Amino acid sequence: MALSLKRIERATEPGRYFDAHGLYLQINAGGAKSWLLRYVVNGRERWMGLGPLHTFTLEEARERARRARQLLHDGRDPLDERRAEQERAAIEASRSVTFEQVTLAYFDAHSPGSTNAKHRQQFMTTMRDHVFPAFGQLPVAAIDVPMVLGILRPIWSTKNATAQRVRNRIASVLDYATASKYRTGDNPARWEGHLEHLLARPDKNGAKHMAALPYAEVGALLGELRAREGISLRALEFAILTSARSGEVRYARWEEIDLKAAIWTIPAARMKGRREHRVPLAPAAVKLLAALPREGEFVFVGAKERAPISERAMFKALRQLHTDATVHGFRSTFRDWASEQTSYPHEVCEQALAHTVGSAVERAYRRTDLFDKRRRLMEEWATYCARPSVASAKDVIPLRSRS
Repeated sequence: MALSLKRIERATEPGRYFDAHGLYLQINAGGAKSWLLRYVVNGRERWMGLGPLHTFTLEEARERARRARQLLHDGRDPLDERRAEQERAAIEASRSVTFEQVTLAYFDAHSPGSTNAKHRQQFMTTMRDHVFPAFGQLPVAAIDVPMVLGILRPIWSTKNATAQRVRNRIASVLDYATASKYRTGDNPARWEGHLEHLLARPDKNGAKHMAALPYAEVGALLGELRAREGISLRALEFAILTSARSGEVRYARWEEIDLKAAIWTIPAARMKGRREHRVPLAPAAVKLLAALPREGEFVFVGAKERAPISERAMFKALRQLHTDATVHGFRSTFRDWASEQTSYPHEVCEQALAHTVGSAVERAYRRTDLFDKRRRLMEEWATYCARPSVASAKDVIPLRSRS
């Protein structure tokens, strides 16, 4: 018997109530009522929702069911037609989503996984300076190769490092847009097999590295440094003695330091390789730390109360010593000294710098961080740094070879 308004009103038990021509009223366990159409395509039963009762009356549901049956008569599956229409509507809506909007969505999705505040800031600064003025307000689906080249070509030869970062960030945003179904097709900022044919290949041999002090001059610089007062100078000295990255030094906390065992344990969250790193502290480094006042959780406290010193403070401290070297460059100074003046194995020197050594398989089977050998290496480095400067590296007497 076909449904009537009174029968629909009286129906309260969960189940399906038949009307006619495949139309059903469905009542779920919670009492909500909605319309369903049952039909068969290629011998397969399918159920299509036609909307809730509070939105569509019985007559409206019958009309919707009638239109669906008309599609079936023409050999078209109404469910497939609905999905196709939804996809067309989504594509149409995506045409109004701008590149800037997608960039912000990409940034919000990925920035929580980045522990480097500087890199997060640089990402958005790069976009605002180079990309948004050109096509930030254009639909992300409209971004093409000429638009990308219009940004990259003016700076590709003069500011290549910046241009490469811009290209990489545009490519990441466009990949995100494709995955989010805001655009289709190839990525116009992709390098391999694409832009590499339209732009000159970057000269890796001409890349500028952080300025480093020749190791033969480190003794004189450290002597001048130790003759000066200041927390930023002590942080710089500690960075030289440990060959740690400036960020690792600036954010060092007292809870990470074991002066008795002469070990500094840097947590994985602050390491570039996302692995905990133990740093053996030479006697000179222990002496330096023991002489510092404890004014909070950070070892090297900056101008702001209970905050670490800034990167700028370490830079200014280095400039007081009248050198063009950089803080990061002292890691290269240490590595050159270790290679040319000692016979420690490659993996010991690399682990002293917290570099990833070997393949993933090799690292999985390695059960030691070579700590004892690294301790001897860092003690010899501290001893070398305490020596007066020599005229050149040629005058340096190599350390005794060890078995």
